[in-house]
Amino acid sequence: MNCLVFDIETIPDVALGRRLHGLDGLSDEQVAKAMFGLRRQSSGNDFLPHEQHRIVAISCVLRSRDGLRVWSLGDLNATEGELVERFFDGIDRFSPDLISWNGAGFDLPVLNYRALLAGVQAPRYWETGDGDTAFRYNNYLGRFHWRHTDLMDVLSGYQGRGRVSLENVACLLGLPGKLGFSGAQVWDAWLAGNLTGIRQYCETDVLNTYLIYLRFEMMRGRFTRERYADEVERVKVLLRAGKEPHLAEFLRVWELPA
Repeated sequence: MNCLVFDIETIPDVALGRRLHGLDGLSDEQVAKAMFGLRRQSSGNDFLPHEQHRIVAISCVLRSRDGLRVWSLGDLNATEGELVERFFDGIDRFSPDLISWNGAGFDLPVLNYRALLAGVQAPRYWETGDGDTAFRYNNYLGRFHWRHTDLMDVLSGYQGRGRVSLENVACLLGLPGKLGFSGAQVWDAWLAGNLTGIRQYCETDVLNTYLIYLRFEMMRGRFTRERYADEVERVKVLLRAGKEPHLAEFLRVWELPA
């Protein structure tokens, strides 16, 4: 088992917003407000197009032969380019199975645009069989391939009307969910200088996603019930051994009586 669960957190790319809309002279906060407003006028909601997102955190859960790990890439001073390069470098080096929630619809397209901007090379990610025949019918780009499993897409039967939020599925399964923080709060947290809080929130998202993935693996018969229970216990052992308050809170909420 060698799988990498990933999630990104983003803020408005205000540098791009200034160029797109001629907003020179305005502060970052004012530019972002204008970007949200213009988007709302054109689409009815203020969720920005993919190319207008700047990545500020990438968090992962890695399950490998060596064990289980949860962390955020880079440190608090890492640039966006460094975060994106670390993500694709991990794919190039280890070729893990990728697991996400809406990764095909949001995270990977944003990562693609930001890698393009940063000049990041990612040959393994873009492999489709010309260099490695094992990727011909199972690669990261194929929607119906298993080298990247977008759980939201798969569980909805690839139907937009069947899609459910990570928060709601976590609630369905008795998992901790968002713990009082949501993606809508990331920009405000960034303005307040709370990158640590953003990274911690992202880490709880990948934990929720990983636990849903374990249940999915049992549902489709790749795990026995005993193997599933062992993998869930492995997560709890990891959280008990951790020293981070947000991980302890995740475990506390998870273990509350139903």
